[in-house]
Amino acid sequence: MTERPDPDQLLARVQEEEAKAARGKLKIFFGASAGVGKTYAMLLAAHQQKELGTDVLIGVVETHGRKETEALIAGLERLPQLEIPYRGKVLREFDLDGALARRPALILMDELAHANVAGSRHPKRWQDVHELLAAGIDVYSTVNVQHLETLNDVVSGIAGIRVWETVPDRVFDDADEVVLVDLPPDELLQRLKEGKVYLPQQAERAIRNFFRKGNLIALRELALRRTADRVDDEMLAYRRETSVSKVWQTRDALLVCIGPGRGGERLVRTGARLAGRLEAPWHAIHVDTHTAGPEPEVQRQRIVRALELAASLGAETATLSANEAVAAIVDYARTQNLSRVLVGRDHSRPWQPWYRSIADRIGHAAPDLDVVQAARSEDKRAAVPAPTAPPTAGEWLAYLKAAAICGALTALAAPLAGAIELTNIAMLFLLAVFFVAMRLGRGPAVASSFLAVAAFDFFFVPPRFSFAVSDAQYLMTFAVMLIVALITGQLTARYKQHADVATQREARARGLYEMARDLSAALLPMQIAEACDRFLAVEFNAQAALLLTDAQDRLRAEVVNARPGTADTLIVDEGVARWAFDHGEAAGLSTDTLPGSPLLYLPLKAPMRTRGVLAIAPRDPLRVQGPETRRQLETFASLVAIAVERMHYVEVAQATLLQMESESLRNSLLAAISHDLRTPLSVLVGLAESLRLTQPSDAQALIVETLKEEALRMSTKVNKLLVMARLQAGRVQLNRQWQPLEEVVGSALKAMEMSLTAHSVRTALPDELPLIEIDAVLIERVLCNLLENAVKYTPAGTVISIGAMLREYEIEVWVDDCGPGLPKGREESIFQKFERGARESTTPGVGLGLAICRAIVEAHGGRIHAENRANGGARFLFSLPRGVPPTVCEDDLLAAEDITP
Repeated sequence: MTERPDPDQLLARVQEEEAKAARGKLKIFFGASAGVGKTYAMLLAAHQQKELGTDVLIGVVETHGRKETEALIAGLERLPQLEIPYRGKVLREFDLDGALARRPALILMDELAHANVAGSRHPKRWQDVHELLAAGIDVYSTVNVQHLETLNDVVSGIAGIRVWETVPDRVFDDADEVVLVDLPPDELLQRLKEGKVYLPQQAERAIRNFFRKGNLIALRELALRRTADRVDDEMLAYRRETSVSKVWQTRDALLVCIGPGRGGERLVRTGARLAGRLEAPWHAIHVDTHTAGPEPEVQRQRIVRALELAASLGAETATLSANEAVAAIVDYARTQNLSRVLVGRDHSRPWQPWYRSIADRIGHAAPDLDVVQAARSEDKRAAVPAPTAPPTAGEWLAYLKAAAICGALTALAAPLAGAIELTNIAMLFLLAVFFVAMRLGRGPAVASSFLAVAAFDFFFVPPRFSFAVSDAQYLMTFAVMLIVALITGQLTARYKQHADVATQREARARGLYEMARDLSAALLPMQIAEACDRFLAVEFNAQAALLLTDAQDRLRAEVVNARPGTADTLIVDEGVARWAFDHGEAAGLSTDTLPGSPLLYLPLKAPMRTRGVLAIAPRDPLRVQGPETRRQLETFASLVAIAVERMHYVEVAQATLLQMESESLRNSLLAAISHDLRTPLSVLVGLAESLRLTQPSDAQALIVETLKEEALRMSTKVNKLLVMARLQAGRVQLNRQWQPLEEVVGSALKAMEMSLTAHSVRTALPDELPLIEIDAVLIERVLCNLLENAVKYTPAGTVISIGAMLREYEIEVWVDDCGPGLPKGREESIFQKFERGARESTTPGVGLGLAICRAIVEAHGGRIHAENRANGGARFLFSLPRGVPPTVCEDDLLAAEDITP
């Protein structure tokens, strides 16, 4: 008989297939390294599709000068690339809008991990591909193994080279098809030497560095393993979709079955060793059959320890609830495609000659599984069955209630003896057994079955009031009645347990829903703490407290308690919480780190970063033990972390909106004030010049000169306001030209000559400084502002130094002074508008000079910062990209020498 499919699963599958049908298909050509032929294979596949009538368009294809690859481009339509200005240059990138407007059936997007230039719609090419797929366009793309996010560090450790362009693994896993393009290392090295991968000069350098044979072998193994893992996932998905029942032994995989008896930990260690020798994944499970009511506490702890040990040794663990252990084990093995099952060896049972070991039962139920038996007894005492714990007072009370029910039914049915048939009286006793099983459980139901048969025989079957039977046919009645009573009691008790489990799951799901609803509405940390405390109190009888991060992503010492100022306020160990936060792992109670702590500390891992620590104080420590419970708590902590991160981004959005509005208002005021002041100041300067021509007296000449200087000083400030407003509005176009830095420094010193009369200036410019592509006027303005700042804040007679240093990718320029230095903690804030080193100072200025410097340097693609010098004073540094200066031919130099002045 075939199992009826779940309608919900069928509906979900239909909806998923409909969504996939409307979405484009992604095919990835995957290789171990550059040069294996991924682009070549992609172009061959594109030509095959074109021959079949498919509309094929080349979005991006990088041939790297390979002739055989360039030859395959012929005959395929190519999308014109988009020109994007970047740092004074024009770069070509993929035109996403053009592709969406053209809307081909298939588009080729080489190098999926490519980072787009600033100004593109998406920062990564795989995000462009995502939008193309959403529009229903099929995509072919290429990826190297080192570009996968999870393998990036592994490849870096192997090859010693860090690859910064990566693709999230989910993009690779969600691809509809992955084609492995493989090439043996020796053939790839030969292609390199022949210049089929890089130019000859680049090839030699690549062979010495990245393309060593050992590196290529390791990368090839990573690519093959990653492809095999993906194929294994596809196979499991196919098995689930088509309901394949038998195990396909495509790879070794182990399932360890942990029973309620002793020796579970030894069985786990045996499984770990076997899985290690096989280099195979393994699972460890325990099946809770509820055959004898709830498991005793000692037994439960034993199972929990074994599962925790398995999880620590790398196994996937699970606790299953089922009526029959063998069926659950076989179903799990087939669902996960685990071909080998490890069980503990059963002890012989002389009193049950018909008993079959669990290994025999699994082998009989699933002939396609390999069943391995292992010794599980750790000592001779463990081989002896543990004595059954005596019934508790509550269990004795349940048995007494069962006897009382049978006695009450006998008293009620006694007057009916002789008036109705004995079969009807027997039905009444069966009804009593059913009621006992439903209310009191399996054990009392079994006892009431025997009591019911005995009462029926003693009080109602002739001869009455004795256990003698006058008619042999009543023996059959007793046997059938006992069997029916036992079966009825067992089934009723079993379904009652299932109903109880379903009720518990429903209550847990309702609690999670209510908790998620409360977290989604929380706007304050206290509200999140209260929601945590309510959920944990119901589900785990525990209290909760939060430790959150500050603006610098450091864990704050302040504890957010749901019950502040009460006797139930949690006392949190800050050291344990900080360890859990720093390492991103659980610590404290029932963990491997500081297990003596009374609290369990879980890091709040949000999608972006760790947002704090959740401290849990259970009243019963056993309630938070076990892998299943730990996974539930970790899931709960993830929901809390998402709520905290959402609250953080709400605050960031509000602050950003306020800042944007403030900046807009400030810039408007700057523009208005600067334009309104510029004309009156120019008039003042002109009037002062006119008064000087009238030959005033000495006192009047002094007043006129002072008026002119103050007007010029005010005009300079207004000009700074105008420059700042233009920079903020983005209306300044850089006039980049290749200039010697020495000339720019010399022009700045010449412009500041009058201001620097009270200081001596030292320059340290190396002779090997190359040309640099800059806007000389604006960089001169940066140097003048830095020199003016040094003059303002350093005593007369001190030395001001200006110098430069050549680095690998940039040129660093600095200005040193011998003043009091920068206030501690304000090294960054002084570059903001209207910010000064000292908030209250007699030194003139409005705090715009350094803000202008930052805007100009960042417009050049550089960076600027300030620091205190070790021997006193401050240092302002800014760096600019080096670039590649143009080469000057010898003929041009000779021609320049022939030009006469």
